Amino acid sequence: MLQQYTKIMVAVDGSSEAELAFKKAVNVANRNDAELVLAHVIDTRAFQTVSSFDGMLAEQATEMAKQTLNDYETFAKDQGCKKITQVIEYGSPKPIIAKEIPGDHHVDLIMLGATGLNAVERLFIGSVSEYVIRNASCDVLVVRTDLENKMPKDAE
Repeated sequence: MLQQYTKIMVAVDGSSEAELAFKKAVNVANRNDAELVLAHVIDTRAFQTVSSFDGMLAEQATEMAKQTLNDYETFAKDQGCKKITQVIEYGSPKPIIAKEIPGDHHVDLIMLGATGLNAVERLFIGSVSEYVIRNASCDVLVVRTDLENKMPKDAE
């Protein structure tokens, strides 16, 4: 019997790496007749440095995330995905993507883009994908290539 995934989470943040992961996740979800969980985490730590934080930044970030997820959902439906769930969470992306969302939604595969951080940033804070690989309790697929399994032109 072939391994079949039932709930595939893809973490999206608007980056080109996340876009590659999303497109592959749509294909994998269709092949497995799986539910696609579109996840976006708003990193609230970024707002802690703003001295006059009044909630407007978080509100704007939430609206942008909703629009992004709606666009992704429309694309996924156009590609044939039937079961799609949107999730927006707030906090530190690493534990939320690795543990919280997968646990709450019974995810059995996490797909995410390769890190966009440079070597210095990875040294000090580590990448989300590295953390998820080490800490998730389900399978993790880090996507580096496009649908033809080729490196994107801007990454070569």
